[in-house]
Parts: sequence; C-alpha cells; structure tokens
Amino acid sequence: MGIVKVIEVIAHSEVSFDDAVKQAVAEASKSVRNIDSVYVKDMKCHVNDGKITTYGVICKVSFRVE
Repeated sequence: MGIVKVIEVIAHSEVSFDDAVKQAVAEASKSVRNIDSVYVKDMKCHVNDGKITTYGVICKVSFRVE
C-alpha cells in the first residue's frame, strides 16, 4: 500500500486559469516528485478598470511518498 501526501499551492497567471494551474504544477515539481493529480479548490480573478488582470487558483497537489 502506498502513501499519498497532499499539499496546497497558490498560483496566478496573467493569461488564464489553465495557465495558472500549469504554473502551480511546474513550481511544485521543482521540489516535489511523483505528482499524481491536481485538484483545483478555488479560482479567483483580480480586476482593474473593468478588465481581468490576473487569474488565480488554489490547488491541492497529490503525490506518492517514497
């Protein structure tokens, strides 16, 4: 039986929610191995002058512990 650990990661992008999730995984991958899945817990946008300036996500990243 394997053990799975979950961490929470916050990321943002000026492009899209999809890009913010990709950035969360890329950043987590720098220090965490064996990432299996990402659950997007929350999404938000920052708005300036009626336009979206950044897309933000809070993700739960699951990975297998060796």
